[in-house]
Amino acid sequence: MDIKLLSNESVEVNEEVVRIRRQIHENPELSYREHKTAKLVADTLASYGIEVKSGVGGTGIVGLIRGKSGKVTVGLRADMDALPVNEETGLPFASKNPGVMHACGHDNHVAMLLGAACIIARHKDELEGNVKFLFQPAEEDGGRGGALPMIEDGALENPHVDHVFGLHVSSEYPAGVFALRPGALMAAPDAFEIKIRGRGGHGSAPHDAVDPIFIGNQVISTLYGIRSRWVDQREPLVISVCSVHSGTKDNIIPDEMVLAGTVRTFDETIRGRVKELIRTVSASVGSAYGARVQVSFKENTYPVTYNDPATTEKVKGVLSKIEGARVIETKPVMGAEDVSRFLEKAPGTFYFLGTRNESKGLVYPNHSSKFTFDEEYLRYGVLSHVLIALEFAGSK
Repeated sequence: MDIKLLSNESVEVNEEVVRIRRQIHENPELSYREHKTAKLVADTLASYGIEVKSGVGGTGIVGLIRGKSGKVTVGLRADMDALPVNEETGLPFASKNPGVMHACGHDNHVAMLLGAACIIARHKDELEGNVKFLFQPAEEDGGRGGALPMIEDGALENPHVDHVFGLHVSSEYPAGVFALRPGALMAAPDAFEIKIRGRGGHGSAPHDAVDPIFIGNQVISTLYGIRSRWVDQREPLVISVCSVHSGTKDNIIPDEMVLAGTVRTFDETIRGRVKELIRTVSASVGSAYGARVQVSFKENTYPVTYNDPATTEKVKGVLSKIEGARVIETKPVMGAEDVSRFLEKAPGTFYFLGTRNESKGLVYPNHSSKFTFDEEYLRYGVLSHVLIALEFAGSK
């Protein structure tokens, strides 16, 4: 594995990677609607002489390069969907779709993996094992997502995938830094909705009504008490109410209030206990004030993103060979990721590539309307995919 040669090739393909990234950024598509992006991916892979299967689990794409022995198959994954965000970057290639933006960086993920596919295809005669390219839809869905439908549609079979790897750009780390950790890396997310049904009335006579807004405030305060009073303080846990909807006019007490939020955990026992506590305390508070409360959780949410320790240690060594890059071990991240579904089926590693560059004003977080990426570092992500694939699939 000639790292210098591969590094030079990552520089050579960078112009094409930037072009692809900008094309996808200009034309973002929401979860399950990634039709143009999927076609771009499929056509590009085919142009590299790679076997392509389209429509996997919906809009998913799987590319395959077969090695000489095929005894091991490495899966490299990128997600394709955008977010319902109105872009405010001012970039010349900003989103042409109002209200839709690649605010999480998935445009970079697709472009970097396509760049890696181009380089790996050049060296296919040197490959012992197989390399699969998994382009996944609907990571931002948060529930069923896109990985599970792809798995159910056989994305990890024929040939069977033995290892899975993926990366995510992140504003939490400086540009050019790779961040990863063995074991639990990202949390399991659980989205909840709480409907508080009271009895409306005139704003001047709250005693004649059952005010769901007042009750909702008490529910929120009690939910936040779960973290500090019912769960071991040494355990990672986040409970956030992120959406509150009620009322139509300043002098009308409404009939209903709807709260929505998220729970983030790393332990399945705590995960189950917190969900039950949310149901119990919400109903109890509502009952105390004469309201009916209904709590529901989104089904099929992602599990914890878990990095196989032995594999991750090996990946650290591979990434450390990239000239100019720095490798650090990060703390657990309370965000969640659909790649967790793939990592449940095959040992592997998910890692971050830093995007923050204060000198260029690149300081905005993922999911911000002003989030963007320093394209100079796209080649780092490309090269990381290439080196990991060749290391684990085996090459001359």
